Amino acid sequence: MAEVMEMLALSPTMEEGTLVEWHKSEGETIEEGEILADVETDKATMEMESFFSGTVLKLLAEPGQTVTVGQALAIIGEEGEDISDLLESAGGSGEAAAPKESNEADEADEADEADEADEADAADAADAERPAKPSAEPVSREGGRVKASPLARRIAEEKGLDLGSLQGSGPGGRIIKRDVEEAKPETVARPAAQLETVADVSLVPGEVTPLSQMRKAISRRLVEVWQSTPHFYLTKEIDMAKAMEARKEINAHLQEKGGPKVSVNDLIVKAAAAALAAYPAMNAAFTGDGVIRFSEVNIGVAVAVEDGLITPTIRRADEKSLSTIAEEIQELAGRAREKRLKPEEYSSHTFSISNLGMYGIDDFMAVINPPDAAILACGAVQKVPVVVGDELAIGVRMKVSLACDHRVVDGAVGAEFLQELQRYLERPMLLLV
Repeated sequence: MAEVMEMLALSPTMEEGTLVEWHKSEGETIEEGEILADVETDKATMEMESFFSGTVLKLLAEPGQTVTVGQALAIIGEEGEDISDLLESAGGSGEAAAPKESNEADEADEADEADEADEADAADAADAERPAKPSAEPVSREGGRVKASPLARRIAEEKGLDLGSLQGSGPGGRIIKRDVEEAKPETVARPAAQLETVADVSLVPGEVTPLSQMRKAISRRLVEVWQSTPHFYLTKEIDMAKAMEARKEINAHLQEKGGPKVSVNDLIVKAAAAALAAYPAMNAAFTGDGVIRFSEVNIGVAVAVEDGLITPTIRRADEKSLSTIAEEIQELAGRAREKRLKPEEYSSHTFSISNLGMYGIDDFMAVINPPDAAILACGAVQKVPVVVGDELAIGVRMKVSLACDHRVVDGAVGAEFLQELQRYLERPMLLLV
């Protein structure tokens, strides 16, 4: 019996993915657990395994197409099996083939032509072309998400329309292109001032770059965090002279043994882990019903990648040596840039560090990375004039800023944590014991 293979949630925050490549073609056989496709999620490009064994009877998405979680990707069954009933049933529920086929109908409308090569596609195109009924089906929602084709969503975004106020005439009440184009002006959700800004921008020549899955997730999460999390910031200047001297000695020793090179960032991660172990109130998160204090010190290290950034996690960092931390960060950062991290390697962090010192940035403020209650932003280590006693001297300093979630952390706790971080970095031998 034929089965529908749907888009899976391949990361904890994934809502949609971009199909990168099929590993199987229509007519080929596939075994359960065998790789069916590569999918770009909001975090990495991952392999998606088949849940079923049989023949690939139908592929319902093209490489480069964005597919929502739960939307049908392929139909797998016995060779020669009739899947017309399955396609019709799936279309009626809006769960399987309908999202893909409705999208194809929308795209055909946009290009003013229908793809008649496939009977199911043609039937769907005809359905999309039928005049809307006087009383359209109410908008169907799944888990609070309005069901709409990708093209309809894009047009609604461009026109500033609220999809939640529209009624869909597609299968299962799904909103399609026609519904958005026929929407009345009162469905506009944006304030007038914003519409004016959009209109002004449209007069300036430019090229629109589509958002990657990672960029979409970053944009969405940053807005959510900034609007829902009460941030406050603490800034401190740390004397890094002894830390830089210790780093030279450590690297000379590791080089003799063929070990990894320890960076300034590795020192900061180790010092932050030790400080978190001493101040567990910082190693916490707001849950809505209370505050959880984590039993592990897992530090997420922000790594810049092509489409944005990702935070590989150093688990139990307080229990690891400097050389082990250095080795793990180098290995994880390399695979992060190749989009080959596993979900467990960029999740479950309890504290985050973002370091822009290598770019010559003096200091900056970072946005908290959920579920953490804080993030440490580190600037460059540089020589600056300092007062020692009553005399002016040259010092080696680094500025750090700690962003805290005020629902979890108070100012005094954050200040004490920074003092402990300073103590470890200004007495780096403590990091080796």
